[in-house]
Amino acid sequence: MFAETVPCYTFEYHWTAQAGREGAIIKDFWLKKLNIRLLSGSYRSIRTKLLFCFLIVTLIPLLSLGALSYYQSAKVINSQFGKYGENAVAQLEQQTSSYLNRMNQTTETVYSYLLDPARIDLGDQAPTTYKEIMDKDDFEVLLKALKTDRTTGIYIITSSGYYYGENNLDVAKLGLIPAWQSMLDTQEGKYWLGFYPQNHGMKESEESGIPVLGLAVPINNPYGALRGSKILIEENAEDLLHMFKLFENDTKAHLRITNPQGRIIYETQSTITSQPSDIVWNKTVAANQWTLEARLPARLFYSSSGIIRSNTILVAVVSCLLAFGFAYWFSSRFTARIRRLKDAMQKVGFGKLQTRTQVEARDELGSLDTSFNNMVRGIQTLIGEVERSERLKKEAELKAFHYQINPHLLFNTLNSIQWKARLQGAEDIRQMLYHLTMVLEGNLDISQELIPLGRELRMIEHFLKIQEVRYGPVFTYELVCDEQLKQYLIPRMTLQPLFENIFFHGFEDGKGVIRLSVREAGNQLLLVLSDNGAGIPADKLKRLLQPGETKRKGRGGLGVLNADQKFKLHFGQQYGLAVQSIQGEGTTITMEWPKKEESLHGNNEDH
Repeated sequence: MFAETVPCYTFEYHWTAQAGREGAIIKDFWLKKLNIRLLSGSYRSIRTKLLFCFLIVTLIPLLSLGALSYYQSAKVINSQFGKYGENAVAQLEQQTSSYLNRMNQTTETVYSYLLDPARIDLGDQAPTTYKEIMDKDDFEVLLKALKTDRTTGIYIITSSGYYYGENNLDVAKLGLIPAWQSMLDTQEGKYWLGFYPQNHGMKESEESGIPVLGLAVPINNPYGALRGSKILIEENAEDLLHMFKLFENDTKAHLRITNPQGRIIYETQSTITSQPSDIVWNKTVAANQWTLEARLPARLFYSSSGIIRSNTILVAVVSCLLAFGFAYWFSSRFTARIRRLKDAMQKVGFGKLQTRTQVEARDELGSLDTSFNNMVRGIQTLIGEVERSERLKKEAELKAFHYQINPHLLFNTLNSIQWKARLQGAEDIRQMLYHLTMVLEGNLDISQELIPLGRELRMIEHFLKIQEVRYGPVFTYELVCDEQLKQYLIPRMTLQPLFENIFFHGFEDGKGVIRLSVREAGNQLLLVLSDNGAGIPADKLKRLLQPGETKRKGRGGLGVLNADQKFKLHFGQQYGLAVQSIQGEGTTITMEWPKKEESLHGNNEDH
């Protein structure tokens, strides 16, 4: 393991008093600006609310999912990495046990061979007799047969310095092995020398320097051959040490192998300071109770989860930025149509009725734009109708003022004539003047535009009395009207012009039948006036209720048109007169208007 050196940079800022004051001024400026925006309500707009709602709906699941994903991924990776480390240490323990067990079997075979009483002639000196030479050759053949492709040497080293085995060992150089020096002559049992380079050949050219694993076993059999000698077995440890390196490079862990006495057999070259938070994997080799300890600092163990955390944070930040950008774009595009509609409404509020909004889509906002345009067109039409109605009303008022005469002078004159006729005994003239006065009194009273139906019918009766004096009892008048219907209101001077048309244009010398009926039709009143007079020609009937026609062709039909306009002015365009006539058979006029009572109308003024 290598210790990482992180450079530390220190920056020093030397602020002058003037720079500090400028920074405070800038800070106060931005705080005031933010406060103004908050107080002005710009953050209470629909776009801001929509933006925040969209971000909340998007970011909460996104961040929650990211945190949960990171937690689960880190948990799984840490668990798998921990299991991987345990399995890797277990594999190292198995490979080491394989080496040690093979070396144990070899030493046991050699030791069993030396326990044979027939081998007691093997001595600790170079053989001098033929039999000793043959025994030596037989013994070395056995040692050679016990070698494998990983065995680098099997030796029996006597106390005198003589050895059995291949002729490539310099016994004096065995002292270069650190563990060999610490091994006592009285050592009993197996002594594992550990890992060391094989540098004890007879010649320097024969020194391979390859790493080997050594095992020394003292021969302490009192009855066997070579008492006091040592069995030395060395096996090539390159593959085993290569596995240790692979494990260190793969896991970044610090590997240490110690014997039961605490002597370090193997340790990673890099240094490490043990910490309580370190991750430690331990295994004990059953063959010789060596302990394999792999120690990994916590920061390295959690580095994989740290990478996931960094990537998760990066993805979360990028996702938040994308979500904010998309939310801002969507809310701006959505609210732009609402702001455009609001601006159009403000323009209409200022009187710009020609304002229209562009319909961009067929969604709810598009329907709202369409409804707004229709509403503005309806307002324009309604204002036009109101202007036309007001104009007609003003014209009617001007005509009324134009034709108005002084009622006091007229009434005083008529009363004088009436008293003179009475003094002279002209009763017919007096009656005519009386009824004429009553008719004029009702017609000239312009203070009320809507009067009860009963009052209008009484004026018709006075009018008919005048006609009866004029023509005589030659006409018939039939009235059908419930008493309770007479309380409802009707425009003033509506029926009299129609009766005048009957006598002036329909009857000849006042002869005929007039029928007037009034009945209820739901919340409306229905008045039907019919006569059996001359009727109206078809071409004139078509133009009868068209404004302007009667003005060009005299007074014929003027009363019908005026009555129709009065109903429309007071009650709406859907109300008015309907005229049906057949030339030579008579005329029927139908009127329809909503019921209004005098008590609900206040002082009966027109609204």
